[in-house]
Amino acid sequence: MIDRIHQYFLLMRLNRPIGIYLLLWPTLWALWIAAEGVPDGWVATVFILGVVLMRSAGCVINDYADRKIDPFVQRTKDRPLAAGKVSAREALVLFVVLSLTAFALVLTLNWLTIALSAVGAFLAATYPFMKRHTYLPQVYLGLAFGWAVPMAFAAQTGTVPVVAWLLLIATVLWATAYDTMYAMVDRPDDIEIGVKSTAILFGDADRLIIGIIQGLFVLVLLLIGSQLALAWPYYAGVAVAVLLMVYQQGLIKERDGMKCFQAFLNNHWVGLAVFAGIAGSYFLGA
Repeated sequence: MIDRIHQYFLLMRLNRPIGIYLLLWPTLWALWIAAEGVPDGWVATVFILGVVLMRSAGCVINDYADRKIDPFVQRTKDRPLAAGKVSAREALVLFVVLSLTAFALVLTLNWLTIALSAVGAFLAATYPFMKRHTYLPQVYLGLAFGWAVPMAFAAQTGTVPVVAWLLLIATVLWATAYDTMYAMVDRPDDIEIGVKSTAILFGDADRLIIGIIQGLFVLVLLLIGSQLALAWPYYAGVAVAVLLMVYQQGLIKERDGMKCFQAFLNNHWVGLAVFAGIAGSYFLGA
C-alpha cells in the first residue's frame, strides 16, 4: 500500500514541484491585481489548492497520453506508467479523482468562475495530445497554465476585464519560452519518435525566437504596469525578471540538455520576481 501511494506521488510529480510553481505564479499575479493587493482568503485558498490538484492531474493525464512514448525517451522511461508500476486504468481513475476534487472547490465560487473552469478542464485534458497534431504544444500549454488568470479575476471581481486578458497573453508568451527550453532537452528523442514541439519547429533559430518571445513577454508586462499605474517595485520586479532571462539565454547558448533544463527551472524565479513586484506595488499603495 505504501509503495502504491509512493507511485501515485511520483505519477503526480509531487517530488518535482517546479510545475506547481510555474502554474502558481500567474495565478497569484492575477489574484493580487484583481484584488488590488488583498485577495479574499477563501478565493486564494481555492486557487492555491486548485493549482496543486490540477497540476497533478495534468501530469497524470500527460503520462497516460504518453505511456507508449515515454519508454523510448531517456528522461521519461522510468516514470511509473512507462515502467509499468502503475496501470493505465489506475492513472485514469486518479486523474478523475483529482479533477473532480478541484471542481468541487470551484463550485464554492461564483457562476462565471465555474463556467470558465469548464474551459480550463478541457485545456488541461487535451494538452497532452497536442504534440501529436501540432508543432505548437508549448503555446497550448501556456493557454492551459494561463487560464487560471481569467478565472481568478472572475472569482475575485465577478468580471474579466481587459487587463486579465493581457495577463493571460503574458502568461502564454512566458510559458511558450520556458517550455521550448524544456523541449530542447528532449529534441533528439522527439525527432526520432515523431513527437512535435516548438523546439523542433524553431530549429537553429530556437534561441533567437525564445529571446523574441521573452521580449514580447516583458513588453506586455510593461503595458500592464502602465495601464494599472503600478508603483516602482513592479518595474523593479520586471527588471529582475529581465536579468534572469538574460541568464537563461546564456544557459541555452550551447543547447546542452542539462543547461537547457536549468534554464527551464530558473523560470520559477522569473515568476517570483514579477509577483514580488506586484505585491510590493500594492503594499506601497495600501
